[in-house]
Amino acid sequence: MEFGRLGRCTIEANFEGGALSSDGGLMLLRQVDRRIGLSRAVAEALHDPRNQERITHEMRDLIAQRLYALCCGYEDLNDHATLRNDPLMQTAVGTRDELGSSPTLCRLEQRATRSDVVALNRVLVEQFIASKAICPEELVLDIDASDIPLHGEQEQTEFHAYYDHYCYLPLYVFAGKAMLACVLRRSRIDGAKHATAVIKLIVTRLRRAWPALRIIVRGDSGFCRQRLIRWCERHGVGYVIGMARNARLHRHVAHWEQAMELAFHNTGTKQRMIGQFSYAAKSWDRERRLITRLEFGAQGTNPRFIVTNLDRPAEELYDDLYCQRGEAENRIKEAQLDLFGTRASCHKFLANWLRILFSALAYTLMQRLREIALAATDLAKATAATIRVRLLKIGAAVIRNTRRIRILLASHHPLRDTYFIAANALASP
Repeated sequence: MEFGRLGRCTIEANFEGGALSSDGGLMLLRQVDRRIGLSRAVAEALHDPRNQERITHEMRDLIAQRLYALCCGYEDLNDHATLRNDPLMQTAVGTRDELGSSPTLCRLEQRATRSDVVALNRVLVEQFIASKAICPEELVLDIDASDIPLHGEQEQTEFHAYYDHYCYLPLYVFAGKAMLACVLRRSRIDGAKHATAVIKLIVTRLRRAWPALRIIVRGDSGFCRQRLIRWCERHGVGYVIGMARNARLHRHVAHWEQAMELAFHNTGTKQRMIGQFSYAAKSWDRERRLITRLEFGAQGTNPRFIVTNLDRPAEELYDDLYCQRGEAENRIKEAQLDLFGTRASCHKFLANWLRILFSALAYTLMQRLREIALAATDLAKATAATIRVRLLKIGAAVIRNTRRIRILLASHHPLRDTYFIAANALASP
């Protein structure tokens, strides 16, 4: 390839550089994986019907290869036709031989069972528990749903009127930035379907590990269902859940809105207040505490409602607790966009669920890299995409002989100091 001239020199290029890699940050992923045992735990959770005496690639190596590739931006299995010979990818996985081919990884996805996807959700929870050195005083579990667009004849594909396309409707649960569950569902269902069962399983496991833990469930109005609320009340779990507006709720706050309208017309300043009252819908067995945030401005009223069983000041519950729910939406976007959690292009539903879980596990790997190795750097709050571009995509030459593997990273990489900090943090016990 020719790229013109620079003075008297002709600029030429080719792909004959030899044992070079564009993913120098793979070694950081390898160290994180070794520290937390993620790929090993995933391999032990998945069933493997292959004859173990005749296999070439161990399950753990295939899982590591898939997760590292997702973290480095290789979302398609076709990429592994070339990546399997990348010397740095081989070193990160832990071998000098060719890695798994695209068909090998495809067969891994296609043989997914329901037991496999359930087991991988357990791995997410176990990884979170293992990440905490001491028992937290309180955990807020954010539950939310999102869409995964579909463009083919996948199993259980359905049209969703709200999203205006054919899609799946996965359910996610987060504790802070850690993902605890990823449940793939068809889309023509109630958005809260399976929410109570998932929360029950997670809470049961968390309390087995930390009996004194206080747990709060947080969600938008799509999860305001009696089954979930009553289960939380019976089992001592707090909840802060949004409520959809209706005529009865508007009548409860009408006098406040009238006073705010008058104040707005007198001052010209937008009015805001947070109040509370007791309320029971017809389907409820008793009254519950509702908190409302009211606003009145040039565009009129804009009320919001939440239901809760927590005994805390109304302002604190709305502003400091419920409004932070939006952070979970950012984490869903990170898992779906940065780590390819929407690549549901397999025909089989369970194969697509396994693919989505691989993205969730890659998200966990990147999240733990942030926590363990990047906490003292400028990338402590960076997204997975930013970490990939700035820290993982580093040119590297790999020199291998019988006694040593030397990885020569780009000398003038602008984040070499950050790389040193991360590598040292991961090297410590």
